[in-house]
Amino acid sequence: MNSLKWRVAAWYAGLLIAVLLIVSAVVGMRLQSILFAQARSRVSETMAQIASSVQASEEPFSLGFGGSDAYALLTDANNLTTWSSPTTFVQIDSSHGYPLAKSSNLGGTTIPKAVGLDARVPIASRQIVLPIGTLLVEDRFFSLGSHRVIVHVAERIDALERSIAQTRESIALAVLAAMLAILALSWWLAGRAFDPLERLAAAMREIGSERLDRRLHWAKRDDEIGRLAESFDDLLARLQEAFARERQFISDASHELRTPLTSIHANAQMLLRWGDRDPAILRESLNTIVAESAELSQMVGGMLLLAKADRGDAIPMEPIALGTLAAEAAESERAVATGKGLALRIEAENGVFVLGEAHLLRQAIANLIENAVKFTEKGAIEVRVRAAEERAVVEVIDSGSGIPEEQQSQIFERFYRGDSAHARAVPGTGLGLAIVRSIARVHHGEVSAENLPGGGALLRVTLPRLPEEFTEPS
Repeated sequence: MNSLKWRVAAWYAGLLIAVLLIVSAVVGMRLQSILFAQARSRVSETMAQIASSVQASEEPFSLGFGGSDAYALLTDANNLTTWSSPTTFVQIDSSHGYPLAKSSNLGGTTIPKAVGLDARVPIASRQIVLPIGTLLVEDRFFSLGSHRVIVHVAERIDALERSIAQTRESIALAVLAAMLAILALSWWLAGRAFDPLERLAAAMREIGSERLDRRLHWAKRDDEIGRLAESFDDLLARLQEAFARERQFISDASHELRTPLTSIHANAQMLLRWGDRDPAILRESLNTIVAESAELSQMVGGMLLLAKADRGDAIPMEPIALGTLAAEAAESERAVATGKGLALRIEAENGVFVLGEAHLLRQAIANLIENAVKFTEKGAIEVRVRAAEERAVVEVIDSGSGIPEEQQSQIFERFYRGDSAHARAVPGTGLGLAIVRSIARVHHGEVSAENLPGGGALLRVTLPRLPEEFTEPS
């Protein structure tokens, strides 16, 4: 968790710092661009004033024209000083680069000549370093009749560069302070975000199979952490319920297995002691062992079938005609029903297909019929197979005494036999209906039980139905 916290904090801080650095770099470059643009603008404005004054002279000129008055205007140092300022300098050169005049603020400094400037390339711009400072220079070639001159207008930018450097230092200090603040804030926010998860992990480590009753109770947090804690509480509740069912299953299985094993063991001891002396004891003990071992085998077989049903992902399935399976299951139980004097009828619609495993589904329907036969003393058992929109329904209806309402939600539990003396007197392992429910779940179906108004019980299995174009598999 600490590693994840560090990574989140580092990524968050790194992202903010990267954005901050990019923004500060853009601001710095934009500021430099603005200041240099202002300097170039001042130089251009001064050059424009000079050109305007020349044009307004007694003999106006343009490139290729001119006169002596314009030449005198440009070579007059007083005029140049008028056009200058504390940071602006003006110098006039001959076409060969010889200085003819300059503003007084240049003093003994001379702006070097511009190379390659003539009538074809009349304007140039450059940046030079002189003893008086760094200058941004604009050079312009003028043709004044028989005279050709080059005007230099320069603007000091060393102060501007110092301002830019100071601004960059200020931005760097601000960025450094912001980076430190971002690192601290990122760590604090990561801690705030992950501390509940650390407490949740600590609580989860404290919970074992014997402490599944513990809950976090963080539902008051209306955020992702609160919903995670709520989901964890729900998971614990389901685990606690599952563990309770498994403990109950083990307890019930141990109780149910103990009875036949005890009987087998006792009769085996009787055979060892008196089997060779008393034929009646020998025959009775062997019959008891055979009966109890058969019941034990049936119980183990039911538990294995439950385990197979619980591993539904390993069961191959194919399209199956449910009516055919119901008829086969009914035939397998008809002899038992007839032996009790019960009529067994089946009513099945054609074209009711499901995707399933034939043996398991046949076993489920047979278990429903067997259960109905056990708890019905007279009357009839009816098996119905029908389609209900996108579902396939199997119903087994008996004419018995029905199921007490408080037991209808429990009869599908493993080893549940009911509390009545009649239920306890009926032979069986208590696994039949549990097997039905497990098989239905494997096939994405449901089971239910209810009492009929006229008496008797109805047990229903509902499964997903395949479209009618499926036919009987060959």
